[in-house]
Amino acid sequence: MNTLVVLVGPTGIGKTDLSIALAKHLNSPIISSDSRQFYKELLIGTAPPTPQQLLEVQHYFIHSRSINEDYTSGKFEQDALALMAELFKTHNRLLMVGGSGLYIDAVCRGIDAIPSTHNELRNTIIARLENEGLHALQQELERLDPLTYQEIDINNPQRVMRALEVCITSGKRYSDLKQIKAKKRGFNIVKIGLNRDREELYQRINLRVDKMVEEGLLEEARSLYPQRNLNGLKTVGYKELFDYFDGAITFDKAVELIKRNSRRYAKRQLTWFARYNDIHWLHPDDLTGVIVAVDKHTSS
Repeated sequence: MNTLVVLVGPTGIGKTDLSIALAKHLNSPIISSDSRQFYKELLIGTAPPTPQQLLEVQHYFIHSRSINEDYTSGKFEQDALALMAELFKTHNRLLMVGGSGLYIDAVCRGIDAIPSTHNELRNTIIARLENEGLHALQQELERLDPLTYQEIDINNPQRVMRALEVCITSGKRYSDLKQIKAKKRGFNIVKIGLNRDREELYQRINLRVDKMVEEGLLEEARSLYPQRNLNGLKTVGYKELFDYFDGAITFDKAVELIKRNSRRYAKRQLTWFARYNDIHWLHPDDLTGVIVAVDKHTSS
């Protein structure tokens, strides 16, 4: 049977470099499941593959959308499955790479169990956000669903409001609904997780932020500032610089917060993936070990 190899791990762990080598070994293109790298306007702050890496291996879903589009995990599920159906006609092993747990789950497990919500409820929660502030919504989410509170970016109003909508609509915890029995897929799934010493990971993240600043992150964020209210820009690396442009913090403080929030995001990603017992964890520098594990679990 055809097999989807899923390479997961937190931001800054080293997925991109290893994925290029692994894709060449598998003779597969790379299907990105990094929701921050979908957007073509975000060329620096999301640390996408370099132009050279994009030339070395065919990538899908990198810079494929505009921040003006509302691209959801449900839409990604449909698009990714349709793409894989075509690619499996000429490949028996495909590689998907990313750190966005919800989007990975959408492909591997499906997300139809999550109920849709009504505009009336959404408008009520938006009004609460405006009148009571984000902290009040964060506190309610922590009370209704502590696990989701720990996993998501609680500083992203859209994520907090969506989780609250689901909890209130269903009367159940969002985290419980996401663990409902997975849909059957017409292909095998093998998951490889990358991790390294926590302090080493955090140092890599700090250095990567410094590199982004050197490469022009400030100028990129400034060009996007007029669109700062778009959901695609409510992400680490941009929202902190928008606060700097607003005069709320200094530039040095913004960079410090980008590093801190990136580290916190990495920790939440690891918490998300730790829930699953079907991930084979390896060190990102151990390419040979990764290849051996993939071949072992994808052999017919």
